[in-house]
Amino acid sequence: MVAREQRAARREAVHGFKRAAILDAAKRVFHAGGLESASMREIASEAGYTPGALYSYYPAKEHIYADLLSDSLAELGRTVRDASATGDPQTRAGAGCHAFYAYYRGHPMDLDLGLYLFQGIGRRGLTPELDRQLNGRLIGVLRPISEAIAGLGCGQETADQETVAALCQLCGVLLLERSGRLKVLGQEGEDLVGKYLAEMVARLAIGRD
Repeated sequence: MVAREQRAARREAVHGFKRAAILDAAKRVFHAGGLESASMREIASEAGYTPGALYSYYPAKEHIYADLLSDSLAELGRTVRDASATGDPQTRAGAGCHAFYAYYRGHPMDLDLGLYLFQGIGRRGLTPELDRQLNGRLIGVLRPISEAIAGLGCGQETADQETVAALCQLCGVLLLERSGRLKVLGQEGEDLVGKYLAEMVARLAIGRD
């Protein structure tokens, strides 16, 4: 019984190691050319596997991309949740939004992957089921921010609108910053985000009073 459990544990460890190698290789491939130009053969080559070995883990490149995004969103979600866990509602709302911005600013490759969620400048998709799962994860990432805003007594519908407005602001800053346009315009992303969040928190606090 013990030997069987040990063998199962070793298989699981090997599986996890190979999965991590595939995802690391795929992230490099997707970062270099995007989802559309990538191929399973190219990802397999980058990971040091044969295409057949790769297909034993993933049926298509879209599923690899979805796994990468899922892992990234899980880490982003933990970051936002931890940042917005303590303090009054205004503090939690501002901290959660800033954590979202800071995470992507510190993980530019994750930002490039995450832009898929906003469909870039064109309409794309993985599969309807994968799209549904990933969009659900994004909503989960934003939930602590929305709950903090709702804690101000503004109602859930207003809280959701404020959360999406903040998301638009943060993503706009991140995009301009990532492309270098923000520097051309003589602005700093951290300053713009700080100003927006301070004004948002002040406005929500006035609404609460």
